[in-house]
Amino acid sequence: MIKKLVCVITAFALCFSLAACGAKKSESPAPVSVQSETTSFHEIDTSSFKLSYSKSDSLNPFSSKTLNNQVLQTLVFEGLFILDEQWEAENVLAESYEYTDSETLTVKLKQGVTFSNGKPLKAENVVYSFNQAKDSPHWSAALSCFSSASEEGDYEVKFRLSRPNPEAHKLLTFAVVKKDSDKKGYPIGSGRYKFGEGDGLVYLEKNEKYREEFSPHFSKLILVNITAEESIENAVNIGNISFAFRDMSSGSKNKIQVNKKPVSLNNLVYIGINNESGITKNEYIRQAIALAADRETLVKSAYRGYAKSALSVFNPASALGRQSRIFASKAKLDEAKRAIAQSGLDESELKLDILTSNDEGKANAAQLLKQQLEAAGFKVTINKEKSSEYKSKIKSKSFNIYIGETKLTGDMSLNSFFTNGGSTSYGINNGESKCAASYSGYLNGENEIGSFILDFSQELPFIPLLYRQGMICYSNGLRGDMQGYADNCFSNIEDWYFN
Repeated sequence: MIKKLVCVITAFALCFSLAACGAKKSESPAPVSVQSETTSFHEIDTSSFKLSYSKSDSLNPFSSKTLNNQVLQTLVFEGLFILDEQWEAENVLAESYEYTDSETLTVKLKQGVTFSNGKPLKAENVVYSFNQAKDSPHWSAALSCFSSASEEGDYEVKFRLSRPNPEAHKLLTFAVVKKDSDKKGYPIGSGRYKFGEGDGLVYLEKNEKYREEFSPHFSKLILVNITAEESIENAVNIGNISFAFRDMSSGSKNKIQVNKKPVSLNNLVYIGINNESGITKNEYIRQAIALAADRETLVKSAYRGYAKSALSVFNPASALGRQSRIFASKAKLDEAKRAIAQSGLDESELKLDILTSNDEGKANAAQLLKQQLEAAGFKVTINKEKSSEYKSKIKSKSFNIYIGETKLTGDMSLNSFFTNGGSTSYGINNGESKCAASYSGYLNGENEIGSFILDFSQELPFIPLLYRQGMICYSNGLRGDMQGYADNCFSNIEDWYFN
């Protein structure tokens, strides 16, 4: 199996090297015309469309903590870039960008953009917003690789990186705001809508300073105070709100009865492996585990179809994920048994303990994985712990393998695995890992991503299983070509309308 894999990955590395980091500049792409239902014949609606928000949480994008309020932000604010459904960066406020060296990224801004109060959006606003976002709950993790931002004239910003990252521009999706709030205390953005209140209601109303071609049917979106997760789902079902995004992080306890659409997330569910002790220190045992895992079954049963098999270490919706496939969606038990034979271990030593939390998805995945590993010849027990004990055992490396989940940032960074002290690095000996060195070399421009993929497929310091999906759900009476996705739920809201 490994010889075949080496041939495939070597070919991938050669192909990828032709189009890798040499492309350092990006000009703003030409607008893409999307065919959708026209809404020009529908009257303007100021009361029908309703969204949930958390009154007890801030509407300031740098202070908000709830998913409820964070979802609203793409309607009110814009970033330098936005990530599309393939996790590629599209220019929004950015006109172009350039990596002038491995640790410097320069972004030129589009001129003529104004905030909803008519004031021009300039570099000083981007720098202010960056500094706020860097310490915010929502964007701090993504911006951790940046050390500073500075104005280089009215329409140019220079970002300094604390470490090389050829995909760093994909992290500049933070909300750009005006430093001062409006007269009612609401933050000011340059997006499609702006905050407003009146007659005892809080709402979003059309930003008349936004692009002239934006002509939505819904000129006002009413905000309804709903905080509890289950209450939001009930509210969609009975029509108290028109639309909701669910990240499915805690499962869906209520059956959604309205229209729904799965959306890709960058949440990797994986098998964490103790590479330093026990039978999983043996590379052939790690290969056997990877081969015995039936990702397709895990997707359908443990995650109820709201996931995609991880055939690469990277998100399957991304170009990189599609080009670097090294796993199969179905189990390969014969190859798993051959890998066990190559390990040199006898039958009495083939004992594995799976550590999992009481999270529904992880617990179900552990039970299915147990059956799959036993079919390959392992004797498996499950150690199901409460969240605090689960985390404690991972940090103390008290496991053979564990079911983990991590949300990767938009640049697909794996630093949390390959940096000592990283949140998902437990069990990986990064001081001796060839894979960790190869990944660092890719970030530093010393080798291509294909070299890392090859080293990863041979070492398997952890095993990707699947990428979870979320859901957008909306009223049965809502019409239009619903094109929303995780980072832009309202991508074509101007085409939506009610019967």
